[in-house]
Amino acid sequence: MEPSLQLIGRTITKTVEPKVGDSILQHAIQHGVDWQHLCTRGTCARCRCLIEAGSEYLEDPTEAEYRRLDPEEFEEGYRLGCQSIVKQVGEIKARNKTYF
Repeated sequence: MEPSLQLIGRTITKTVEPKVGDSILQHAIQHGVDWQHLCTRGTCARCRCLIEAGSEYLEDPTEAEYRRLDPEEFEEGYRLGCQSIVKQVGEIKARNKTYF
């Protein structure tokens, strides 16, 4: 299988080639996926997403995520899309799951 990143927005789902160094949110914006976001810095949490597969291909959570997300959310697989940086290509699946 080819490495892929499946982005599941509110009404648009796309499977794209993951680019190392880019965030989940950057991928969604670049490929026209309707991914909720506002600040792109990890403070608003509108880009919160559920990593359904491939978390091992993402950088570790950032301080911004630890400040914004609850421990239970991390356990369930939630991350902030703007802070979830692809560190290695592989099979990744992310679903935008905003609070609002």
